[in-house]
Amino acid sequence: MKKIGLIANPIAGMGGSVGLKGTDGDICKKAIEMGAIPITPKRVENFLINIKNQENILLIVAPGKMGEDYVKDKDFKFEGMGEIDENTTAEDTKRIAGLMVKKGIDLLVFCGGDGTARDIFDAIELNIPVVAIPSGVKMFSSVFALNPKAAAQIVDKFIEETTDTLEKEVLDIDEEAFRDNRLVSKLYGYLVVPKIQNLIQNAKDNSKVGRSIEENKFEIAQQIIETMEEETLYLLGPGTTVKSITDQLNLDKSLLGVDAIYNKSLVGEDLNESGIVELLDKYQNVKIIVSPIGGQGFVFGRGNKQFTPKILRRVGKNNIIIIGTDDKIKSLKCLRIDTGDDETDKMLEGLTKVIIGYKEELICKIEC
Repeated sequence: MKKIGLIANPIAGMGGSVGLKGTDGDICKKAIEMGAIPITPKRVENFLINIKNQENILLIVAPGKMGEDYVKDKDFKFEGMGEIDENTTAEDTKRIAGLMVKKGIDLLVFCGGDGTARDIFDAIELNIPVVAIPSGVKMFSSVFALNPKAAAQIVDKFIEETTDTLEKEVLDIDEEAFRDNRLVSKLYGYLVVPKIQNLIQNAKDNSKVGRSIEENKFEIAQQIIETMEEETLYLLGPGTTVKSITDQLNLDKSLLGVDAIYNKSLVGEDLNESGIVELLDKYQNVKIIVSPIGGQGFVFGRGNKQFTPKILRRVGKNNIIIIGTDDKIKSLKCLRIDTGDDETDKMLEGLTKVIIGYKEELICKIEC
């Protein structure tokens, strides 16, 4: 029987739908005031119900909403560890992770985002392998499983067979800069993860800058602008490729947020879920324009959580336009989605076209 630790960050990802781009520091309070709800419980639940080898696991869980609340009504054998107050902190994560290592766990599973990954690194460094359930807003580090189900599959493989490990990057993302429309990241450290193909994401690639890349973005923007329909609201996702559209229209664009244009005029800036819903109620025809994250291929579920499942279902797959530079798209095995809702993911998966230049398209597969 394997001893597997479980630690969940109960506030991870709560800033996504309300457009706060993280929950570090006191931002969680603001997110709650804006109507954000916890997403960690559903992510952990999805992870637990997909584990097949329950009988071969003894879970060592953090107390309350950091772990025990999610397993006490399940069939897992488990032991609680540590104590927490009502308001949890990064120090709780670090302290309990350290206790679990001393307890002799074979594997540590944690649920959170880049900030949680940094806390886990601070506590355990390279001492034991980890499986990371993605639940944050950004998750640019490469330690995360593709989704909760993939995290469960990694755990099953770890139990069933001897698994090699490899070191994966933990990135230090400056959330203050991120909220100020700047992506500032640096290598924070490494965590050891089971080496299992196609279940763990890559780190985010930095946007490449060069004459050919910029020309490619210009061509994509030109194609989009020429084919824009009148009396149609366009919701523009984050990223430099999408921003090239507003640059050509001489409009402002939040680099890391969601903005809206109508008849080639700006009608919404750095929108959160509620702001998008207000526009959906106002405008009858709506399209979303997004570009996948370089190196990872995620179209939805990383860095653009303002596009919630409710919004995506309302807009519909046929009204989603995916764009990306030729080198970015051709370097990906497939496109990915992880909206947090199985029904929405199923709606979006399958073959889709991606605009990669002026009158140039590729057919790509979207996988959950």
